[in-house]
Amino acid sequence: MKCDADIRQELYLNVVLSGGTTMLPGIALRMQKELVQLIPSNMRVKVIAAPNRKYSAWLGGSILTSCSSFHSTCVWREEYD
Repeated sequence: MKCDADIRQELYLNVVLSGGTTMLPGIALRMQKELVQLIPSNMRVKVIAAPNRKYSAWLGGSILTSCSSFHSTCVWREEYD
């Protein structure tokens, strides 16, 4: 994992599933098992699978764009080009 070693455990404990394909039966358990095999044995992992995760990506985007500071952080097409 390419991130600061000090925050890895925190990231492993906050793996959040979102989107329609995460509604597949058993996906949270499978993710948990596969991540445990990939990370060092002294680290713990927690996969969070909220019941309403089918719409969580959309909901998060909706909340973000409703923040007053959102537009000041956007890169407009003219700036990008």
